[in-house]
Amino acid sequence: VMAATVALRIRTGTQRTLVPWRMPWPLLLLAAVAVAAAASEQQVPLVLWSSDRDLWAPAVDTHEGHITSDLQLSSYLDPALELGPRNVLLFLQDKLSIEDFTAYGGVFGNKQDSAFSNLENALDLAPSSLVLPAVDWYAVSTLTTYLQEKLGASPLHVDLATLRELKLNASLPALLLIRLPYTASSGLMAPREVLTGNDEVIGQVLSTLKSEDISYTAAFTAVRPSRVTRDVAMVAGGLGRQLLQKQAVSPVIHPPVSYNDTAPRILFWAQNFSVEFEGRREDLTRRTFGSPELNLTGSFWNSSLAGLSLTYSGLLGSTVTFRFILANRFYPVSARDWFTMERLEIHSNGSVTTFNASQVTGPSIYSFRCEYVSSRSKAGGLLVPTVQPSPWHVTLQDFQIQAFNVTGGQFSYASDCAGFFSPGIWMGLLTSLFMLFIFTYGLHMILSLKTMDRFDDHKGPTIAMTQMV
Repeated sequence: VMAATVALRIRTGTQRTLVPWRMPWPLLLLAAVAVAAAASEQQVPLVLWSSDRDLWAPAVDTHEGHITSDLQLSSYLDPALELGPRNVLLFLQDKLSIEDFTAYGGVFGNKQDSAFSNLENALDLAPSSLVLPAVDWYAVSTLTTYLQEKLGASPLHVDLATLRELKLNASLPALLLIRLPYTASSGLMAPREVLTGNDEVIGQVLSTLKSEDISYTAAFTAVRPSRVTRDVAMVAGGLGRQLLQKQAVSPVIHPPVSYNDTAPRILFWAQNFSVEFEGRREDLTRRTFGSPELNLTGSFWNSSLAGLSLTYSGLLGSTVTFRFILANRFYPVSARDWFTMERLEIHSNGSVTTFNASQVTGPSIYSFRCEYVSSRSKAGGLLVPTVQPSPWHVTLQDFQIQAFNVTGGQFSYASDCAGFFSPGIWMGLLTSLFMLFIFTYGLHMILSLKTMDRFDDHKGPTIAMTQMV
């Protein structure tokens, strides 16, 4: 992914044939930023182009964020070196990164601002080109040695003066190495000026070869990257991330409990399932969701009544069974079926503790979800014990259940327990009504103002005010 509107067709490993394919600059810029974010600090871009046609086949295994290894790079270079021109130009810059093209390329079609105008023009006119956005640093560090072995010619360090004096032969291999500087720090020259100067060198070299009608294959890359890209997770986490700050632990997603006979019938899920008996608390989340040892004996299902039984051995010193009883009824008023969780039963040591859960209800084609389903009033209080006080307390966080019309073993659309008017909405409505009352009262007071209707006329008799005693 390189730069700009005219050329720099930054498709990862793309062949350019007689019919050029042009990608607009904004897409190139977005692709460059995406690849730069995915690459680490040990990758550099590599641009290849040649005066011959059909030297590179499209790269089929490249994708966004793909890093080209040394073996892949050799598979791209071998056809060009065997079938293409024997004169190879290697423009080697000290440092270069994708961000250089993003920052100093001609963005949004402003060609006059681009620091790579000659390189863009070369890629636009080249019959064959290949651009690799991220190449492994090790592969680039051995590129000179690799070209030397494939061509059987020692690299010749040249500049503009020596290049004009050289007499290149198309039948004899030649490896011309042109070193280009780069200044990233604030020195005598800004990076844009240095990159522009390097681009001028590339343009003059190519112009010299064109004037002598010499076929060539050129490569433009760098020894090391110019910028260190931050880790993608750190960028996504925000700039406030500190070195010793721990990453936020994402909540563990457990599979739901599923009761099946001939098909999945009842689904039950909660982010956290905890119980408390006489002050002793137990977390049953891991023993319930995703546990192959969960005992569902006693569960049943039919089209009008369903029960899900969860039995735990050794829970708080005994065997305890939690039984969710749900009923499905048709209501003529709404002309549809609704389900209701009739009750939650806890069987332990021969005794039964029952909680009324009639507020857990919804259309039968939906599931029911609530942030908290608990026997404690502070957590919603949707579970109401029939006998007060209850020795048992149950808390289900992010609770979801469905016992009817289960299809595909997945929950249907959830009917949430949250009311339409949340506390925030009520506060907004009350505040708005209060402000409207103040505005109405103020407008009424302004409209009630009356001007004086009697004034003293200096030409007429004075106004006599009768003194009231």
